[in-house]
Amino acid sequence: MEAIFKTKIYKVKGDKKFAFEDELVREIKLEIFVNSKKIGALMSTPMDQKELAVGYLKAEGIIDGYEDVDEIRLLNDGRKVDIKAKVNNKKIKKLDSEGVVISGCGRGMTANVDPEEIEAKIIESDFILKASTLSKAMGEFYKECPLYEQTGCVHTAKLFIDEKTFFIGEDIAQHNTIDKAVGKAIMSGVDFSNSFLMVSGRLSSEMVAKAVMHQIPILASRTATTCLGYKIAETFSLTLIGFVRGERMNIYTGDERIEI
Repeated sequence: MEAIFKTKIYKVKGDKKFAFEDELVREIKLEIFVNSKKIGALMSTPMDQKELAVGYLKAEGIIDGYEDVDEIRLLNDGRKVDIKAKVNNKKIKKLDSEGVVISGCGRGMTANVDPEEIEAKIIESDFILKASTLSKAMGEFYKECPLYEQTGCVHTAKLFIDEKTFFIGEDIAQHNTIDKAVGKAIMSGVDFSNSFLMVSGRLSSEMVAKAVMHQIPILASRTATTCLGYKIAETFSLTLIGFVRGERMNIYTGDERIEI
């Protein structure tokens, strides 16, 4: 299934109205099955579905890594991901009993929004990032996201490993973008302990929690964080940065990783 749907619309410019072929982003319900059990469903854009599923399962602690996955198939015209894997059944039960609907666009579930309950390690990375490098990367961010450039209707995430290695996630749901970008990195076998993650939307609790669960040391956005997002970042020593615009930025937590 293509991520883009083309249709005729009418544009108005001044006193003129004319027909125009527009490109819209498709929105589907993606079901994730693990070992024949339905783990959940996400409203998403039909692209990078396998990577989305892997990133989501890793973020929830259901798998430890891609090495736990024996088989992964895309079925039902891209509307179902079927996975055979070694899983943490305790985390599946926690998701079933404690999962909450997250605040991003679309509909998804997470059990990782309470700073006192998140089962994650403190981020101990000594990675140092120059503020100028982050500012430059954020300035180029949207130019590297083809679906956003084409439609202007998706959120984006970019996991930056180095100048030549990075992974892009694009989706109607901002929380899915992290899972897609990180899922690609996991499936590529890349070490991202010394990396930074940029996202297009607000730094809400579930976005921050995903960065913590993946042990990414730095998370940045052009917009702000929520109070709960700040508390999660502070608890787990994540460097959290908002309002990265030009040469300005707000460092909420972990300023020691940012070099001026």
